[in-house]
Amino acid sequence: MASTTPGTAGGPAEGRTAPEGGAARPPGMTDVARLAGVSAQTVSRTLAGHPHVRPETRARVLAAVGQLGYRRNNAARALSSGRSRTIGVVTLRTTFASRAGLALGVETAARAAGYAVSGATTASPDAAAVTEALTRLVDQGVEGVVLCVPLVRASPALERLTRAVPTVTVDGARTAATEVVAVDQAQVARLATRHLTDLGHESVWHVAGPGEWLDASARRTAWQDALRERGLTAPPVLEGDWTPESGYRNGLVLGRIPEATAVFAASDEMAFGVIRALRELGRRVPEDVSVVGVDDIALAAYCAPGLTTVAQPFTAVGALAVARLLRRVGGAAEAAGAARPEPVLVVRASTAPAARPGARTARRGGPGDGAPGGGPGD
Repeated sequence: MASTTPGTAGGPAEGRTAPEGGAARPPGMTDVARLAGVSAQTVSRTLAGHPHVRPETRARVLAAVGQLGYRRNNAARALSSGRSRTIGVVTLRTTFASRAGLALGVETAARAAGYAVSGATTASPDAAAVTEALTRLVDQGVEGVVLCVPLVRASPALERLTRAVPTVTVDGARTAATEVVAVDQAQVARLATRHLTDLGHESVWHVAGPGEWLDASARRTAWQDALRERGLTAPPVLEGDWTPESGYRNGLVLGRIPEATAVFAASDEMAFGVIRALRELGRRVPEDVSVVGVDDIALAAYCAPGLTTVAQPFTAVGALAVARLLRRVGGAAEAAGAARPEPVLVVRASTAPAARPGARTARRGGPGDGAPGGGPGD
């Protein structure tokens, strides 16, 4: 049982508790909860400014915080000032370069504005997993959140949370209360597809990303539309999962299709796998098959041949998301409208004008025949 000092109405002296036989320790959240007659979770939600705490409960918690001197805790200090100077960022638990670039942009811009960043990751882009990650950040008292998750659909719970705390969504579905900052993925696909058709390729094959990602879905639809605009029929979609391995598997299929002379891969990583497989099957890049990727990650320029790709300004997107978020944190009454940073086609050595059918047939040889350099990882 904790010792008390006379005259403190039964509370610990000067905000510290002293277990029998031990040294005094700073009060914890459980001490506040016990004194206020509520759960520790209710204390956490009150200190985070959660809107669904009854006024009388909030008053008891704050009275307990004051009596115990719990303001020495970070959350309590934020409560006393009304500002935590912290924003949250929800990211997908992955090693993809695009996610790392977004997170870097958010952190750099936030720190430049005098804010700390608290992160939460989710293993899945579904609404329940994102809601759980967002709840963790809200309970920490962040002033706003950037959702860097390819969320396809929101949920009632997520709608409620994003109304309670300012939120900006990057490349995911918006809720009624969020702003969106995202690269136009339809434009990404149009740039890649039109580049290949402008080079004279009579069709463009597509190695797509996972269907549950908004980016992948938008690119797939725009690729089909871009071919249709040129009077061309889209070949069957080849399903990938963003990894070089999935690109390699699909490249082994494409390499055995003589009329496949152009490939639009939905990520640079998958494009690397495609190039490796084509090389193993004796199909030269770009003389026999032109390949375009997406993202312009650092390795793209050093692939052999250098990869033509559609660059996405990930760091700039993250920084713009922070700017929009801080505008909302500052009390902007209305959203500024969707922001669409522009993708850019970066032409390197992996694409070339379509060869004449006779020339392709005469040139095709066995595995490794005349391949320039090698694919990534050689």
